[in-house]
Amino acid sequence: MEEKEILERITEYVSEEQRLRDRYQRDELGREEEHARLERLEVALDQCWDLLRRRRARLEAGLDPGTEDAGPRPPDEVEGYLQ
Repeated sequence: MEEKEILERITEYVSEEQRLRDRYQRDELGREEEHARLERLEVALDQCWDLLRRRRARLEAGLDPGTEDAGPRPPDEVEGYLQ
């Protein structure tokens, strides 16, 4: 996945997150439904940001950013990072 595609996906996820929150505020969405979808979006966003950081790090190191391991890492790996 190219950097432009990753950034587009991040933008889509953030927009969807905002739409969900707006729907919830208008009582068009149940709390459990909102919470479940927001959790999935959060994980997907974390995966995108991780992928983007790894691609940029490879570029800075003079390596090919599109290597075989250049895909998103599994959710349990990405979500296990310490901040």
